[in-house]
Amino acid sequence: MAARNPPRIVAELGRPETPEETAARKAADSQKHRANQTLLNLILALAASLLIVFVIAISVNAPAPSTSHSVDYAAIAAEAQGGTTDPLIVPKLPEAWYANDARFEKRSEVLTWYIGFITPHTQFIAFNQGIDANPTWQSAVLEGIHSTSSTTIDGIKWTVFDNRDSKDPGNFAYSMAAISGRNTIVLHGTASDAEFRQLAKAIAAQLEAP
Repeated sequence: MAARNPPRIVAELGRPETPEETAARKAADSQKHRANQTLLNLILALAASLLIVFVIAISVNAPAPSTSHSVDYAAIAAEAQGGTTDPLIVPKLPEAWYANDARFEKRSEVLTWYIGFITPHTQFIAFNQGIDANPTWQSAVLEGIHSTSSTTIDGIKWTVFDNRDSKDPGNFAYSMAAISGRNTIVLHGTASDAEFRQLAKAIAAQLEAP
């Protein structure tokens, strides 16, 4: 049978501690340990809170990334002009307008000058200038939608294609088409009538009314 450990001798008392003293000492040690553990937990929680506040502060104060991508359509038009003797239309619009794409290409066998405009109300209007185009080109650009009315803006007569009541018109919710000389101009997008009209006026300023 294993021998029992002798009672712990307390130096201050000069004798072994009694069972009651042992229990009291262990209870005090346990309480001290719990107090130290609670303090440590509070310190860790405070540090974690400060770290979260720091991360949030950095996120709030960091500059927001730009969501807009603009291209200099006037410069692109100047470079592309060498590909045709017909002047490429470069609508002059307020600074709140910008283009996110511009290209000169052959579409349906027709030389086409394209600009994708973003309006001040963050809507989209596609500008298409077909040089010496035919009805097939216009139908292809408009994906075969049908005209609904017509309007004249600064001497230019436009055929209107109001497709907003369709289930999912996409970028063909509203469209306009006009012919001036060898140019066929087609606009289509999601913008309001007023923004389409503003772009049409900028185009008319560079076209001679028939």
